[in-house]
Amino acid sequence: MATQNKSTGIWTTFVESPMAVKAVLGGVFVNKIGGFLNIFLVLFLTAKGYSAGQAATALGVYGVGSVIGVLVGGALADRLGARNSTVLSMAGSAGLIAALLYLPSYPLLIVATALVGAVGQVYRPASATLLSELTDDDRQVMIFAMYRFGLNLGTTAAPLIGFALYQWGGDSYHLLFWGEALVALAYAVLAHLALPSKAEEKRIRAGGDDEAAPASTGSYADVFRDRRYLAFLFVVFINGVVYVQYLSTLPLDVQKAGVPIFWYTFAVALNGAVVILFELVVTKKTQNMPAKVVVATCFVLLGLGVAAYGLPLGPAVIITGTLLWTLAEIIGGPVVFSYPGVVAPAHLRGRYIGSFQFVYGLGAAAGPIVGGFLFLQLGHAVWPVLGALSFVAAAVGFVATKDTKKETPAAEPVEEPVTQG
Repeated sequence: MATQNKSTGIWTTFVESPMAVKAVLGGVFVNKIGGFLNIFLVLFLTAKGYSAGQAATALGVYGVGSVIGVLVGGALADRLGARNSTVLSMAGSAGLIAALLYLPSYPLLIVATALVGAVGQVYRPASATLLSELTDDDRQVMIFAMYRFGLNLGTTAAPLIGFALYQWGGDSYHLLFWGEALVALAYAVLAHLALPSKAEEKRIRAGGDDEAAPASTGSYADVFRDRRYLAFLFVVFINGVVYVQYLSTLPLDVQKAGVPIFWYTFAVALNGAVVILFELVVTKKTQNMPAKVVVATCFVLLGLGVAAYGLPLGPAVIITGTLLWTLAEIIGGPVVFSYPGVVAPAHLRGRYIGSFQFVYGLGAAAGPIVGGFLFLQLGHAVWPVLGALSFVAAAVGFVATKDTKKETPAAEPVEEPVTQG
């Protein structure tokens, strides 16, 4: 990748990106808008007459499938290429999601739900790998900020669109599930038309030289040999564990403290709004900072945010703590997301990104269990403990994260045009 400093603004970065990058960014957004299944799965199963326990089990199986799917997707991204992996993922998801409406027994629904979770996530490492391959190093952070923007905006809109489809379908899930299946199928078609083939990806990796393209012969064992990256993955796991507490432990503590639930829901909505409105703007600054400084700052702020919940709980504490870790998210999110693709060897990029997404998903899955156990043992004092865990991650992250900023050779000075904006 080119190393000259082209990390300009948001719009310039997007306009100058290859068409395949635009297709991935647009496709991820569209796919997230159509991501209704995990939101309505429990309601769908209980409406079919299954018990709450069976519905919760199915949701857990879906989550396990999703975590496994990104790990498989990392390997497929390297072996099949982004286009083939994405088409396989989205076309497979479309068929499985539609099939859920017609499966006659609970065991079949469980199997299909696990497959939907796994197959539906295969595209994510492929998409992130392609973004990394087609983007210059000094624009990686901004591109991944756009990627996150699409994810966050689509995730925010999905429940509203899903509910509208449910009502338009006469309080039936048929239109909702078929709608998600058609969105996935549309993304598969878009990927087939707009993304480069496996052979074209190899030429991109080799800078246009077919013979210099590295063979995709690596494995996850090669990732495990990179001890510094394993330390980074440990930090990512801690991030998943601590970050998810606002969805699991915080509502329990709010309820126990007798604080009106409005303030919790307001804080969650505030987080989504701040991230969508400000993350891209903040990234204009953070993309030029050393990655290890951004990662450490991110985890310190995350730790301060969750530790703040340990103060006497009330509206001001909930909002202050939430804003602190939201600031951590908008500062560190794009840098952390882009880092695996920047430091990975070209032929292992999919596996580096897949392992990152797998470990984060594992942390997010373990977080409610860890937080729930600590809350039962410590009660309200759980928050300083979680904050301390994040401070440890900040120290490890500072050491583990490589400085991805390459120094520009001090050759001829470039005279900047004098302009006033």
